[in-house]
Amino acid sequence: MSTSTLSTISAYPLAQHLRQHSTLIYGCMGLGGGWNSNPITSSDIRQTQAIIEFCLEQGIKIFDHADIYTFGKAETAFGQVLQQAPHLREQLSIQSKCGIRFADEKGAKRYDFSAQWITQSVEQILQRLHIEQLDVLLLHRPDPLMQLDELAQTLIALHTEGKIAHIGVSNMHTAQLAFLQSALPMPIVANQIELSLAKPGFINSSIEPTHNYDGVAEYAQQHNIQIQAWGALAQGQFTKEMNHDVSMNVQHTTNMIMQLAEQYDVSREAIVLAFLTRHPVAIQPIIGTTNLARIEACAQVTDCELSAVDWYGLLESTRGVEVP
Repeated sequence: MSTSTLSTISAYPLAQHLRQHSTLIYGCMGLGGGWNSNPITSSDIRQTQAIIEFCLEQGIKIFDHADIYTFGKAETAFGQVLQQAPHLREQLSIQSKCGIRFADEKGAKRYDFSAQWITQSVEQILQRLHIEQLDVLLLHRPDPLMQLDELAQTLIALHTEGKIAHIGVSNMHTAQLAFLQSALPMPIVANQIELSLAKPGFINSSIEPTHNYDGVAEYAQQHNIQIQAWGALAQGQFTKEMNHDVSMNVQHTTNMIMQLAEQYDVSREAIVLAFLTRHPVAIQPIIGTTNLARIEACAQVTDCELSAVDWYGLLESTRGVEVP
């Protein structure tokens, strides 16, 4: 799918379109040769191309970047592939995040939503990726010092200039989403949050009236915002070989996942991800493994829709107690 195709989609149906376009998102954090100062090698570029092509074969067509991933090398390696194989650009959607600044000569690690930093970051992302437009730009964690009007004007300018097609956020709660949306003429189309079977987040909060639940799932459905789940595989704790040093909850849940994988005739990874995709908000899990066999195992989630009984069984198991 080309950038121009994404740009012509009317605003609010975009989230639904992205879900239909790709059940999973591939997170590019592991590309580019690692979090070090080593230069990108031809091997890194070959690995990146192999992963892109394999993901596309598995129906994974959205690729998630951030300007900080492997210190910019993930985007650079991806961009090198697109230069060498430009036909791939028409087959995939690219999103990237900015707004996090590592500690430097000026001071501590910080978030920066200033006009100068966001504009500079987007321009550098486009240069590294060798593309003219990002399909979606996501703001990478809320900046407590955000100046709403300045940020809104910056995003509008980037959109008007054709450098970004759509706007999303990461790690924002409902009030932050509504506050930012109040200054934007275009909709926020995605919110990327940590969510997995190990960290059910808003799922737990929504069933516990004593918790301070802010209604992020309902807000997302009402405003057609795509919820994207980072950390969706829970660092593999339910799909690796059984480690008896972990909690009884994890051991019990891992055993249940193994049984369900056999019952549904899919991989254990698919069951872990199906816990997310079963939710009515249609969560899009992000996977980041560079192992092709594991990517294939994750892609089996499209063949698995958990029953409500099995979904609640997993929820109870990971909580360690039944629902109230």
